[in-house]
Amino acid sequence: MHAVFGDPPSRIAQVTLLTEGTYPHAPGGVSVWCDQLVRALPDVDFRVTALTATGLEQPVWELPPQVRALEAVPMWGGTPDGRKPRGRDRRAFLGAWERLLTALLAEGSGADELFGPALYELAGWADAGVLPAGLRSEAAVRTLVGLWRRPGTDVAAARPTQHDALTGTDLLEHALRPLAATAPTGVAHAVSGGLATLPGLLAHHREEVPLLLTEHGVYQRERYLGSRTGPHRWPVKSLILHFFRLLAREGYRHSALITPGNRYNRRWEEHGGADADRIRTVYNGVDPGAFPPAGPEPEVPTLSWAGRIDPIKDLETLIRAFALVREEIPAARLRIFGGTPRGGEEYRARCEALAATVGAADAVRFEGRVDDIRTAYAAGQVVMLSSISEGFPFTLIEAMSCGRCTVSTDVGGVREAVGDTGLVVPPRDPAAMAAATVALLRDPARRASLGEAARLRVIDQFTLRQTIDAFRTIYTDLSPSEPRTAQQYGGVTWTSRVWRPTPTEGTA
Repeated sequence: MHAVFGDPPSRIAQVTLLTEGTYPHAPGGVSVWCDQLVRALPDVDFRVTALTATGLEQPVWELPPQVRALEAVPMWGGTPDGRKPRGRDRRAFLGAWERLLTALLAEGSGADELFGPALYELAGWADAGVLPAGLRSEAAVRTLVGLWRRPGTDVAAARPTQHDALTGTDLLEHALRPLAATAPTGVAHAVSGGLATLPGLLAHHREEVPLLLTEHGVYQRERYLGSRTGPHRWPVKSLILHFFRLLAREGYRHSALITPGNRYNRRWEEHGGADADRIRTVYNGVDPGAFPPAGPEPEVPTLSWAGRIDPIKDLETLIRAFALVREEIPAARLRIFGGTPRGGEEYRARCEALAATVGAADAVRFEGRVDDIRTAYAAGQVVMLSSISEGFPFTLIEAMSCGRCTVSTDVGGVREAVGDTGLVVPPRDPAAMAAATVALLRDPARRASLGEAARLRVIDQFTLRQTIDAFRTIYTDLSPSEPRTAQQYGGVTWTSRVWRPTPTEGTA
């Protein structure tokens, strides 16, 4: 899907936001961040290139006028058009594919340096319309099988099978689809690591378009966590995890600037190959006026949680901790606010079954989405965060702005956000979470003191205005000082400074 909107005046910068599974097609913290950023910068021309599941998803965010175009890149829906390479092209294509696989299968030998050149070579085949069909060919699968059998290849202990080769090739074909996206111009701003960086890396390689990388969570780490329960055999997992590791390194090496949402991410980025001089922490911010003090606490001892129902949020630890809380405070209640994304129904059912298993089903309520998230924070005396991975979570700083005390797991930038205004416990530790929660439920004066301190901390350090000012400066500094050759995309013309609609402008 490629839509073009409106007739903009001159702007101070042109930015292509590169997103994956978030803005503008899904709710969630990263989408909130994107919407806030775009709306607060009316003098910046934005395009959005969004990696989606099928390409048929409808935006759930209303796009402001400064978003000039939206392109959805389907990662799983249907089969891209194209043709199989033949003759000399086939040999050249398979050579590039073999070099990419060699990089993925021979880490530590120096062969992983083939990754970037092979990636950009395959991008040329994407331009030619042969990459998807070429990777669905028998020859592409045979290439992987041959490399797995080559002496000295770094493979998993489990012997790879033909099915593993089919699966691994298929997963990489889908992962490489963003190489065919419309090339970003101006500033390419990837709002996560991983696959969203692919169009930006390609534009940087070909046209020296500056790549700005913002990591809210550490994409590579989250792929590692997700692989633990993934459906594939270890040879496939190893192949794909190596792909994401080398892609992260490529993004870190070639970004003009990296803006992690917390200092925890910075350590991963430096370890992954990023130059420390090109990393600048920019915290998420909220408008304290939009999240005023929540008012009186509920009369019944209540814990509230807000977010999407997802394994990375570890609601199972939260429910187990709540069962321990009820042993101390039988009247306690747990209210869980947030939607269940498509594909997450099984996880929600597992959480509901766990609540019944631990004897807490009558006291745990899954409230679903609410129109006003402040309702969720006001519903509890203590706001909980139980994740096993986070960046700098909006729900936490929003709850703090509302003057509620918090109990959170020590992941990502949580400790940086909370400081000494809330209690932080180890992840996956129900006993520690329960002990901290019981201590707060039994001490109203401490809850009030921590809640007041939390709001003051947000006002002092984590306001939306501070975030927006930082990115306004970054966009201006990274924008090319001289106009580049204008490029025609989807009925609009981009130059480095001014966007001029063409006579064919419309909605496609």
